[in-house]
Amino acid sequence: MSSEGTVEAFRRAESLVAQRRPWEALRALQPVLDIAEDKPSVQLLLGRAYLFSAQFRRAELAFLRVIELDPSDHYARLVLGRTLQRQGRLQEARSQVKMAATMNPVPAYQEALGEINARLARRDG
Repeated sequence: MSSEGTVEAFRRAESLVAQRRPWEALRALQPVLDIAEDKPSVQLLLGRAYLFSAQFRRAELAFLRVIELDPSDHYARLVLGRTLQRQGRLQEARSQVKMAATMNPVPAYQEALGEINARLARRDG
């Protein structure tokens, strides 16, 4: 596949994820993975497609790969935290979302952290 074709396939997969069509996005992303598997943007998109298709363990692995490749990626930490939250792993989720909120203190990240803290309080209370 040419680099132009790879970019086109990536953009198509991005569009499909945005439309909440993760299974189609995973198919569209396959040729990109064959060429650029170790690019953080590719792994992030792969993780989002897995997350939206409820393949939480695969999403977790993709987001961990992004963080391995780029430890400063606050969004990868946020979605990893959300993925861990969906698996009921609230302590781990809190640590990732807290780090994301520290790295990028925007309201959405703070709200995600508050939601996890509230769930932990209910569970432990």
